[in-house]
Amino acid sequence: MRETVTTGRGTDGRAETGISRRRVIGGMATWAAISIVPRHVLGGRRHVPPSEKLNIAGIGIGGRGQGDLHEVGSENIVALCDVDDSYAGKVFKKYPKARKWRDYRKMLDRQKDIDAVVIATPDHTHAVISMAAIKRGRHVYCEKPLTHSIWEARQVAEAAREAGVATQLGNQGQASEGNRLVSEFIWGGAIGPVHEVHAWCNRYISPRGIGRPKETPPIPSTLDWDLWLGPAKRRPYHPCYLPFSWRGWWDFGTGVLGDIGCHQLDPVFRALKLGYPTTVEASSSGVNDETAPQSSLVRFEFPAREGMPPLKLTWYDGGLMPERPEELEEGRRFGNADDNLFIGEKGKMLGHRLIPEPRMKEYAKPPQKIPRSPGHHAEWLIACKGGPAARANFDWAGPLTEVVLLGNVALRMEKQLYEKGLKLHYDGPGMKVTNLPEANQYIRDTYRQEWTL
Repeated sequence: MRETVTTGRGTDGRAETGISRRRVIGGMATWAAISIVPRHVLGGRRHVPPSEKLNIAGIGIGGRGQGDLHEVGSENIVALCDVDDSYAGKVFKKYPKARKWRDYRKMLDRQKDIDAVVIATPDHTHAVISMAAIKRGRHVYCEKPLTHSIWEARQVAEAAREAGVATQLGNQGQASEGNRLVSEFIWGGAIGPVHEVHAWCNRYISPRGIGRPKETPPIPSTLDWDLWLGPAKRRPYHPCYLPFSWRGWWDFGTGVLGDIGCHQLDPVFRALKLGYPTTVEASSSGVNDETAPQSSLVRFEFPAREGMPPLKLTWYDGGLMPERPEELEEGRRFGNADDNLFIGEKGKMLGHRLIPEPRMKEYAKPPQKIPRSPGHHAEWLIACKGGPAARANFDWAGPLTEVVLLGNVALRMEKQLYEKGLKLHYDGPGMKVTNLPEANQYIRDTYRQEWTL
């Protein structure tokens, strides 16, 4: 039997972090202690005790998915699902005992031994697959961004919370040491109250700023193109969309901001305890209805919160950068290809290091305030077995994804914003733009008739 959905490719992104909206209970001590809790105490539907292995299914396994499967390889990989037999072929061979599927819906309905799923499909299918798994009581690990639209992120996060399943977003860097140091430096007062942050990604992600191809080559025999499209509008097959370059296409991906924002902005949101912004505006090299721009700049404004001042957060991609800080020594590179610059009233921090370097050496390491992680994927596995919630669980990932995708709404409305002399004013809890109603068309995707969330 051979059935397999959607091939997903991801990029290994960096992220740095602080404290989650729902603090992880007990930290490392709790993570260690759960290994001795007996099965009869934990109980629960589809529960697997710490002493036993989870049965995991991979959905979208040809690209980033194979890396995620490797990270959870301590468990039983019992099912593999992908729409592209050729691209996923090497992974099928790596796990010969796993059942092979093409349609994730059939897999989830028919293979009853699955405890958890790892999703690494294109962005436009994240929500429908995550929701299908959640409704069936499966734990979910999903690559970033959590969803393709703001509305989907809200729905998936709420459903996961109600179902009580263990979840984790694929922003792997949140588990890093540097991620935690960002928060600990800021909370320790190393640079004073922070009122401005600049974040950027200047790596090549996928082709952008282009129109739809006119050629209609034949669909490869190894690919189920209709399943790959999933809820997206029908269009002719073309190799320019896959296996990786879908990221730049609005119908399938979310551009550089959507791809990297959940990595890069995670430490900013944690350290500065950000919620929803009040306004957002954008400019770019040019937006069309098919693909994201080659370069873009997005400005968010956040209100004061929890004793912290209002914040201006600016995103750059496609080669754009903020002004080089005076504190950065001559001859020293201005951060990495993906990085953050924090500007406080008493100093500046590049990534998780104070600048200039003498200031870093003078301050030394801040007091530890955040438990260290056993590993990004390990957090999720432990949560699946009854341990504390993973740090990038969907209660955290949902709102973060919403704000990242709001930047894309501003990009797609940039011409109207410029002509009308406006910024987008946003009602976060209400999930709507209040001063430019036509922008709300980008809050929620329109699915093909046979697809629902």
